[in-house]
Amino acid sequence: MTHSPKTILITGASSGIGAALAVAYAHDNVQLVLIGRNAERLAEVMASCRARGAKVLTATMDVRDKEVLAEFLMTTDAITPIDLVIANAGISAGFSNTVEEHCARAQEVFDVNLQGVLNTIHPLIPRMVARRRGHLVLMSSLAGIRALPSAPAYSASKAAVRVYGDALRGELAPHQVAVSVVCPGWIDTPLTRKNDFPMPFILSPERAVQRMKRGIMTKKARIAFPRRLYYPLRILDALPLIWSDRLFARMPKKRLKS
Repeated sequence: MTHSPKTILITGASSGIGAALAVAYAHDNVQLVLIGRNAERLAEVMASCRARGAKVLTATMDVRDKEVLAEFLMTTDAITPIDLVIANAGISAGFSNTVEEHCARAQEVFDVNLQGVLNTIHPLIPRMVARRRGHLVLMSSLAGIRALPSAPAYSASKAAVRVYGDALRGELAPHQVAVSVVCPGWIDTPLTRKNDFPMPFILSPERAVQRMKRGIMTKKARIAFPRRLYYPLRILDALPLIWSDRLFARMPKKRLKS
């Protein structure tokens, strides 16, 4: 079954994959609701989307602000019911110089990557259930398939999103609400440009979005790519931990950069 949403909500839309998704979905007869933290970049994305014929509503806010976000979502949904939610906002982290800084950064990663996803979808689930239609897309990562020691907080937060989405799919299926979990590999965005280690099979945002859109259109349960990374990671996850731990121990650590 194909899916042609009329009103699309995208978080983390001011840059990176969120901005690319917004532009890719922008066309006539589509209402985009874009949320991001950077007002200037969000305005640029809005202009690009409007130039492609889309109606665009933007909101500058942090997905960690549960009450403010919920009020905005419910108000917006009451005016134009949201068909497709892409909970994309996310951050990364790495190893820092002090334990205190590392722990604080790990908490921030969980607050954005996991709690931010929940803050985005929970206000809208009862409304979608009542309408008996809707599609939730949760942004995980291939790092959520097999945790990477180079990014423990990021991997764990994305694994939690993946597992939650997989479980939520079964819960909402009887109500005709679809749930897709996206597990991409490395994508060339401001987030990954901070990395100082090799990133095999890295994709441009445009190519990554094409793959995401194909999966979203058919309401695919898991949209994981590239396969050249996905399947090896699944195999590694099935191996005894002592083997995979030795392999991953050779990988360079991800360092924090300002």
